[in-house]
Amino acid sequence: MYPRDVPIATQAPQTSPLTPTHDQIVVLYVTVVYAVVIFGIWNIPVARTLINPLKLFTIGWHEFCHIVAAVLTGGTISSVTIDPNLGGATIVEGGHPPIILAAGYVGSSVFGGAFILAGFDSLVAKILSFVLGLGLITPLVLVRDKLTILLTLFYEGLLVGFWFIGHAQALRWYCLFVGVMNTFYVIWDLTDDKFFRKANDSDCTQFNLMFPRISAHGDVLRGGPLDEADEIAQCGLVSG
Repeated sequence: MYPRDVPIATQAPQTSPLTPTHDQIVVLYVTVVYAVVIFGIWNIPVARTLINPLKLFTIGWHEFCHIVAAVLTGGTISSVTIDPNLGGATIVEGGHPPIILAAGYVGSSVFGGAFILAGFDSLVAKILSFVLGLGLITPLVLVRDKLTILLTLFYEGLLVGFWFIGHAQALRWYCLFVGVMNTFYVIWDLTDDKFFRKANDSDCTQFNLMFPRISAHGDVLRGGPLDEADEIAQCGLVSG
C-alpha cells in the first residue's frame, strides 16, 4: 500500500470552551423569562402576595448582608425589620454607612449568582436546596400571617418534591428562579420604592440621602435634606 492510499483521519471542528451548549443556552433564555415574570409578579398587587415566602427569603438575605457588614465595620445593630410588603430595614449605630449600604445589593447579587449556577447543574441545585429550605422556614419565627405560613409550607413542599422529579432537574429551575430574584433585587427594591412608596426606603434612596448629588431614581427624589443626610451618616440607617 502506497502512502497516498493511507486514509487520513478527519478532525472534528474544535469549538471554543466559552461557547455555550444547547442546555446552557436554554438556561440563559429561561433566566431572561424569569426576570420578566418576577418583575411582573413583584409589582402586581394581588400576584405579589403569592411569592411572599420567596420575597421574605430574598429580603432576609439582603438584610443579613447589611448586618454582617455593620458588625465587621464596628457598628451595633439597633433593630431589624423584614416584611414582604414594607420591605426590610436594618438600623445600625456606628460602623461605616457606605460599606454597610453597599453590602446589601452586592450580597444579594453574589448570593443570587450562586443560585443561578444551580440552574446549570443538578448537584449544585441539591446542595443549595438545603440553604433555600432553611431560609424559607426561618422567617416564620416572626410571621403571623396565615396565608404566608401556608404559602411557605407550599414552597417547602415543592422544594422536597422537585428532588424526585427527573433526577432533580425540576430543582434546577426552582433554584434558578430564586437566583434571578436575588440577583436583580436592586430592581425590585427600586420599583417598590418608586411606585409603591413602601414605608422602608430602598438602599438607593439611602445612598441619595447620604450623597445628595447622586439621584436614586434618575429624577428629583422626595426628601433628602442635608440634615437628614448627616443624621444617616452618623447613625447608619440602612434599609433594603
